[in-house]
Amino acid sequence: QVQLVESGGGLVQPGGSLRLSCAASGFTFSSRAMRWYRQTPGKERELVATISSTGSTFYADSVKDRFTISRDNTVNTVYLQMNSLKPEDTAVYFCYVNHLGNGYWGRGTQVTVSS
Repeated sequence: QVQLVESGGGLVQPGGSLRLSCAASGFTFSSRAMRWYRQTPGKERELVATISSTGSTFYADSVKDRFTISRDNTVNTVYLQMNSLKPEDTAVYFCYVNHLGNGYWGRGTQVTVSS
């Protein structure tokens, strides 16, 4: 079955960096677009970044020029490099894939940006 497992979250000071990873299994990773979302309490999940199967990327305006999404098809993993972090980036970050018409989520990883 499809599984997505996020890791790499934690506590970081404003201006710092983190790299999130999402290990995928149960589907042909190289053929699927992958997405990162984030959510804060009381708000809807927000699309952060997308990477297509061919490597094309899309970013939310709020993270453009600070975050970079990438993928390594040899290890079935998608990454989110987050630089110049701000307190408003604090959220639970989720990995997402649409496979055969069904959406799948990981359990998320907490990112807290605070001094």
